[in-house]
Amino acid sequence: MNYDVIVVGGGPGGYTAAIRLSELGKKVALIEEDSLGGTCLNRGCIPTKVYAHAAELVTRIKEAKDFGITAEYTLDIAKLRQKKERVVKRLVGGVGYLMNLHHIDVINGKGTFIDKNTVEVNGAKYTAENFIIATGSKVFLPPIEGIDLEGVMTSDKALELEKIPEKIVIIGAGIIGLEFANIYASLGSKVIMIEMLPQLLPMLDRDVVGVMEKALKKQKIELHLNSKVEKIERGLRVIYTENGNQESVECDAVLVAVGRVPNVNGVDALNLEMNGRGIKVDSHMRTSIENIYAIGDVTGGIQLAHVASYQGIVAAHNIAGEEKEADLTAVPNCLYTNPEVAWVGLNESQAREKYGEVKIGTFPYTALGRAMTMGESDGFVKIIAEGKYGRVVGMEIIGAGATEIIHEGVLAIKEEFTLEELADSIHAHSTLSESIKEAAEDALGMPINKG
Repeated sequence: MNYDVIVVGGGPGGYTAAIRLSELGKKVALIEEDSLGGTCLNRGCIPTKVYAHAAELVTRIKEAKDFGITAEYTLDIAKLRQKKERVVKRLVGGVGYLMNLHHIDVINGKGTFIDKNTVEVNGAKYTAENFIIATGSKVFLPPIEGIDLEGVMTSDKALELEKIPEKIVIIGAGIIGLEFANIYASLGSKVIMIEMLPQLLPMLDRDVVGVMEKALKKQKIELHLNSKVEKIERGLRVIYTENGNQESVECDAVLVAVGRVPNVNGVDALNLEMNGRGIKVDSHMRTSIENIYAIGDVTGGIQLAHVASYQGIVAAHNIAGEEKEADLTAVPNCLYTNPEVAWVGLNESQAREKYGEVKIGTFPYTALGRAMTMGESDGFVKIIAEGKYGRVVGMEIIGAGATEIIHEGVLAIKEEFTLEELADSIHAHSTLSESIKEAAEDALGMPINKG
């Protein structure tokens, strides 16, 4: 069967692109090897947030006594897992509904390219004028001896919780590792994290990282930086070197969370130009073959569901004959831990390197009324602006609600707001977001509620 466009991969980028193409009048098919929604809905963003919310509820129960409330709880892992499965099933079903609503043919199976106009699925061949490759990424497994032992798992397996381990070692202290560390620690595990890098979250400024490190200590999470796992022995004994010294720790489970790599299976026949492990694309999301586009994790770029969705829309409009370029200068990054962390644009050191003179403003949650009423005094907002015009170029937030209020920073950077424009915008009181106005005032040297 012939189509205007075939999208290979039904994750957030793929299904978003397919819907937009249909809205633009194209006859579209979507090929998905597994379940609609991809990693995000089935094994990533959504299921992890169910567990993260459960961890938050447990934390709030424990802290309720500060508000004069005494409560006890029991944890039923089977019911928690069932809740996760219900949420996933409903959202995946919602994507299927949208495919039917927009008259998009869903083809189940693995797509393998025969040539630039033909893809094969389960022995059947499908042709199209244009293709979008949206096959995402897969878990990266480092070459560690013993990584295949029973009790060693990836983030996929960690989402099928049957019991909470008494002690768990997490290899990797990036976003995935930290989110699972927060979940396991909140649900009762002793967590030990082993990270190769000498600094936690190197993309963030040191003052933000310092708050996170204190939070990890508060949760009794052990963090071993500048450390490398050498091997995992039977009985789950992890051997690692820390600052050149060999150490070991015994545990009940090991979680490998060192990142993901592009899933480029099925495209060999195209001989596409590559960018490292990913498919090279231009700002229109076009590959080295004019009628083939690639979006999301498979490009080897930013591995975020919302970036894939955005790139899918960019690709769709270009296929429809419109000139649209991807602009990734204001991409929000979110870390769902306790406290939450979110950032967008340049950090302070990057801004100083690019602009020389910068203006920095901060506002602590300890001075934020809404945060104090919630019992959430850990954290602060940080705004970075270039020095000449005061244009906002970066924002970092650590604290309650960070992943929600960061979008004010996204809009400020995208639309080139100045500190004056942020400070002059009326923010509701009492809210978490008014901390952004306060931080802008601080950057201008005229703080109101900061001493």
